Amino acid sequence: MKNFINISDCSSSELRTIIEEAKKRKKNRSGLNKSAPDIDKPFEGKSMAMIFEKPSTRTRMSFDIAVKQLGGTSIVLNPEGIHYGKGDETLKDTAKVLTEYVDIVMLRTASHKNLEEFGKHLGIPIINGLSDKSHPCQIMSDIMTFEETKGSITGKIISWLGDGDNNMSNSLIEAAGKFGFHLKIGCPNKYMPNKKILSWAKKNKVNLLVTKKPEEAVKDSDCIMTDKWVSMNDKVNKKVKKKNLKNYQVNERLMQKAKSDAIFMHCLPVGRGEEVTDNVIDGEQSVVWRQALNRVHVQKSIINWCLD
Repeated sequence: MKNFINISDCSSSELRTIIEEAKKRKKNRSGLNKSAPDIDKPFEGKSMAMIFEKPSTRTRMSFDIAVKQLGGTSIVLNPEGIHYGKGDETLKDTAKVLTEYVDIVMLRTASHKNLEEFGKHLGIPIINGLSDKSHPCQIMSDIMTFEETKGSITGKIISWLGDGDNNMSNSLIEAAGKFGFHLKIGCPNKYMPNKKILSWAKKNKVNLLVTKKPEEAVKDSDCIMTDKWVSMNDKVNKKVKKKNLKNYQVNERLMQKAKSDAIFMHCLPVGRGEEVTDNVIDGEQSVVWRQALNRVHVQKSIINWCLD
């Protein structure tokens, strides 16, 4: 039994296996309807419980479709509708019950500690659909999308602009170490990656540059990435944070500093006119809608890896 909680938990070869299976499964679906099952139906007769502590569009839809394409069924559980560490039932007891009912659990949580605590008591695999510390499924989809567009990500230059201390940037730093790409993060001092992830990056010899200068961060880049400046449950002064990050907006001027064939990525939802302009996200260099689609294929592969 294997869990998929952080990219750093997996070996480079395991992560590569997940990416390559995702590419193969996507290719093999040519001509099939969107919810038609894959020919081999590896998840037939099995089910996934999906728990959402936070609102979701892409995670909910992509995992549900992924399970259907694998031939199985999914059950959506909202914390307010079940005994989930509330009343007379602990997280431990809820985990033990789900172990008897389903084959795998996906949890989207505001607390990484909940993810670790819940997984500790499950007798089945758990997948991190998003936490406040990491977003591994999204980053794996981003890597697949990059490689579909521009070939192997190893040795390429990836740029991240905006908040350098959030779940996306954490997982991206871990991915840089596992897949061997050069990561450049452009952010103000106040939003630099935290000491723990920087220590991990140093220990694992990640090719990482953190700079206050957005132009330096995107120079000669193969891909520029960003995220919504104020995330859900982000307990900050929104007005102040947006003001602090305004110089890190991805616009046409900054895109021109990257390579001429650079692509733009965003995990969505997007703050149009804030972290990115309409001209960029809707432009020819944008691959954000393919990113969203590839969540389905990568998550299918992650489910199979966990149950292998």
